[in-house]
Amino acid sequence: MMYQKIALVTGSNRGIGFAVAKGLLLKGHKVIITSRQEKDGRKAVKYLSVFGDVDYHTLDVSDEQSILKIKDYIEKEYSQLDILVNNAGTNYDTWQTALNADLKEVHGTLETNLFGPWKLAQTFIPMMKKSKFGRIVNVSSGSGAMNEMSAGTPGYSISKAALNVLTIKLAHEVNGNDILVNSVCPGWVKTDMGGANAPRTPEEGAETIIWAAELEDASLNGKFFRDKKVIEW
Repeated sequence: MMYQKIALVTGSNRGIGFAVAKGLLLKGHKVIITSRQEKDGRKAVKYLSVFGDVDYHTLDVSDEQSILKIKDYIEKEYSQLDILVNNAGTNYDTWQTALNADLKEVHGTLETNLFGPWKLAQTFIPMMKKSKFGRIVNVSSGSGAMNEMSAGTPGYSISKAALNVLTIKLAHEVNGNDILVNSVCPGWVKTDMGGANAPRTPEEGAETIIWAAELEDASLNGKFFRDKKVIEW
């Protein structure tokens, strides 16, 4: 069976990542989902398999060895990666302020929310360059937009702001290789992190991420989107 693209979605055993994986499967893509715990990922595969051909591999984005293992797996099994959705994220630290933040905790947040996507980009962009195609979507947040930022959630907000800067840097560095790198704010979504009062479903939050993963307009590189529209950093 020929797939449209090979996609890797991090943190995809639940929430927005699960919805993104489902959406990409429905569009005919081969999707590799990931989770830190294998039992969680295997459970998700059981549900997602009815929507298309889904694969699974464990991945802890804060662990470099874990990233190298999934790289080796993808090289061996598929020899390419076309779409990378950096969805895995952690620690919406409402209990902290910039003045009292536990910096060790903040460091852990940065490992997952910034350095994980950064290392994954460094790992898979050479593969994308080789095939002369790639789409990288960094799942960010309005909390990381400088024009929307205020007090609170220091670790999370700073990690997402830094992720947006990474998006810009990578986009400029891959320009001309048919590789597009963009950030997406999915909005306030009903997830374990977003809570039950959030107005959007995971499927609604995933919509623009899926759209960005399939972009054809090369001018839309290094942008920050919400609801398929460019927003200010």
